[in-house]
Amino acid sequence: MVGAVRPVNIPNIITVARTLLVPIVFWLVIAGHDIAAFTLFVIAGISDALDGYLARRLDLRTELGAHLDPLADKLLIVSIFIALGMRGDVPSWLVITVVARDILILIGIMLASMLGKPVTIAPLQISKMTTVAQISLAALVLANAAFSLGLASGLIVVVWGTAVLTVASLIAYLRIWISHMSGE
Repeated sequence: MVGAVRPVNIPNIITVARTLLVPIVFWLVIAGHDIAAFTLFVIAGISDALDGYLARRLDLRTELGAHLDPLADKLLIVSIFIALGMRGDVPSWLVITVVARDILILIGIMLASMLGKPVTIAPLQISKMTTVAQISLAALVLANAAFSLGLASGLIVVVWGTAVLTVASLIAYLRIWISHMSGE
């Protein structure tokens, strides 16, 4: 049950460990340690699936985990896109799009709260698809750099697909936010 007070549990420890991997992966990408960066990025992705599975399967869901897990995911995605953008591995316009989307969603939540209309944002299907696209693109770019796969031309399709999904999810959240704020 979400919200129940429980001691620190394995899923939350895994989430915290994933969060601690973020600056390491960022540094590995910037430093050009592509195989290590790819490996730790994959481990972070597996840990995301594992902590969610364990939380659901063993009924270890907590309010802390419900907040930490998406935060860890966003930290990883935003940092990896910034690092890949700094290296020129993904276009800067896509980095700006990915980061701006998350900042705008956060600003909307904070603004709603400050105006006395707190909003709870549940993940939308388009948002889940966006996260999969963003993680897939980052993994493909890292794998391409680490193993010289020659995917440069094929990545263009994934870049544009990720951009379209990112903008579509922002529009979907914006519509929900506007409806909430106008009392509809």
